[in-house]
Amino acid sequence: MRPLLEVIVQTLTDAREAARGGADRLEVVRSLAEGGLTPPLALVQEIAAAVPLPLRVMIRENAGYTTHGGELPALRAAAAAFADASVDGVVIGFAHAGELELDKMAQVLTMAPDVNVTFHRAFDQLRDPLAAIDALAAVPRIDRILTSGGEGPPAVRAERLRAYQERAGTRPTIIAGGGVDEAMLAVLARIPSVREVHVGRAAFADDGSVSAARVERLRALIEPLE
Repeated sequence: MRPLLEVIVQTLTDAREAARGGADRLEVVRSLAEGGLTPPLALVQEIAAAVPLPLRVMIRENAGYTTHGGELPALRAAAAAFADASVDGVVIGFAHAGELELDKMAQVLTMAPDVNVTFHRAFDQLRDPLAAIDALAAVPRIDRILTSGGEGPPAVRAERLRAYQERAGTRPTIIAGGGVDEAMLAVLARIPSVREVHVGRAAFADDGSVSAARVERLRALIEPLE
């Protein structure tokens, strides 16, 4: 199976460049400097109309990994709007003090009952990631978990990612993301169980926008996974 490359985009130009470079899926966000927040619905619709790639869309209102009651109306409204836009999935996740906050996530996702879910890098804040994989796998809509593989050099992180996918089995799929640069991709190319990778700044030109040439280079680096 061809390895999947997901690229973070913040604009329509980013999306077009990512597609031209060989991306397979896009994660649409705003304010990447804050880790990626909920983008405007108009941007998501614009990208969906112009670029024939699946879109996963961030739902997040602050730079941390938890939320509070005051944010829930905006989060729920975003979930409903993106569901109506027929996106491939949403990207969401909350954790506090090392534990999953699935109840808050469920409150948001009730507004998008048929949309698939990537549990984002709140996963990297959890005390027991293997137990968390079991808990997330019990929620049928959560089909992916985005994780950096934790701290350490690429080989150590890649081994954790392999162990996470082994624990997950056939689902959810573990997406390697967060600090995934060319060095990390070179290591992941030798880990056949890790079949999806997620890149942000590694795909950017010096001006902070996505570069088709950079995406093409990253795409080439993971081809040995085939």
